[in-house]
Amino acid sequence: MAFVTLTSDIGSQDYLVGAIKGQLLSINPNFSLVDISHQLSPFNYPQAAYVIRNAVKNFPDFTYHIVLVNLFEKKPEQLLLAYYNNQYIFCADNGLLSMIVEGKPEMVIGLPLDKTAIKNTIYCTSVIGNAINDMQNGKALQDIGMPDVSYLEKNHLKPLLGDDWIEGQIIFIDHFENVTVNITRNEFEEQRKGRSFRLVFKRDEVIDKISETYADVPEGEKLALFNSGGYLEVAINKGNAAGLFGLQGFSEQSQNQYLQNRLFYQTVKVFFE
Repeated sequence: MAFVTLTSDIGSQDYLVGAIKGQLLSINPNFSLVDISHQLSPFNYPQAAYVIRNAVKNFPDFTYHIVLVNLFEKKPEQLLLAYYNNQYIFCADNGLLSMIVEGKPEMVIGLPLDKTAIKNTIYCTSVIGNAINDMQNGKALQDIGMPDVSYLEKNHLKPLLGDDWIEGQIIFIDHFENVTVNITRNEFEEQRKGRSFRLVFKRDEVIDKISETYADVPEGEKLALFNSGGYLEVAINKGNAAGLFGLQGFSEQSQNQYLQNRLFYQTVKVFFE
């Protein structure tokens, strides 16, 4: 039985997620389908990369991960199949793959698309589903498509560094409006060098210690911790940090709005002393 995960920016308002699952089960009724999320923000590569990267690493080896995010940024000529850390990742050739993986995949296969086909989401799903089915039936990875294909790469969204500070961008806001910043525990400690710190956002909001759980501070108080993915998180115990502090996730579109009027905040800065 093959575990197949699904991640998309499709939402749940219409039939499409159900149709995708139906298409996959029509190819192989024994696929075990697992939803990661279908609520990713459209066109938000840093958010998608964060969600997918931290979900994928928790699955059994040789799980198949289908990523249907921004499939049609440009007219697609191929889909990508990457083998990385004993996981298979399928996605569009739109730059997202290089943001999901840390380093280079062991192998990247190009899955060609029929030039005469109508290249919609269901068609792309069928191409991926048939590739998974072929692999389950023993077909070699190199025979699924074109090995070592060239593909579009986008840079990771990295925090900014100074001698006495580190500044991260908000990459995800969860259901509780807790705010995740693209600073990992390792990056934080490496830059900190044992010094005390002040975590600053929205001009005058300051946090000067790292908590282990939300309950480490009184109800309604702000806190910072490292979440289960190892990323810095700003939260309020039983409160909504993003809404209360005017924090918004980074994206190229919102960055343009931010530069125009600065009505909300997309970064968190840590000063070391």
